[in-house]
Amino acid sequence: MELSEPNLSSSEITESDINEVENVNILELDLYTDSNNSLTNESNFSIEKVVKALSSATRRYILHQIQNSNDGMDVSNIASSLGMTEANISAQIKKLQDAGLIFCKYCSGNHGVRKISKVKFNQIIINF
Repeated sequence: MELSEPNLSSSEITESDINEVENVNILELDLYTDSNNSLTNESNFSIEKVVKALSSATRRYILHQIQNSNDGMDVSNIASSLGMTEANISAQIKKLQDAGLIFCKYCSGNHGVRKISKVKFNQIIINF
């Protein structure tokens, strides 16, 4: 699997990094190697996690909502725009984050802490 962005874990990303991230990166995953048609497992981005994360219409709607926001979106705004509970959206955000498709940060809000999400990639390519 090839990746066109430096590998950063969510713990290595600071708040200033989130604000500077632009969703102009491409995530490119190769299903098979060229040499012997065997499954590859070389990247921090698991093709299984990415495909599973994208298999849910709800998670695709969430990605779409976040992508259309310049500064990212918090769980409350996403839940409100999709007519879903914050608990459901939070669980879906976690799956997107685990798949490496979004950045998340916590910042203070009017009623406690807000979790802000922003997409990492504007394009995902899976090579067969």
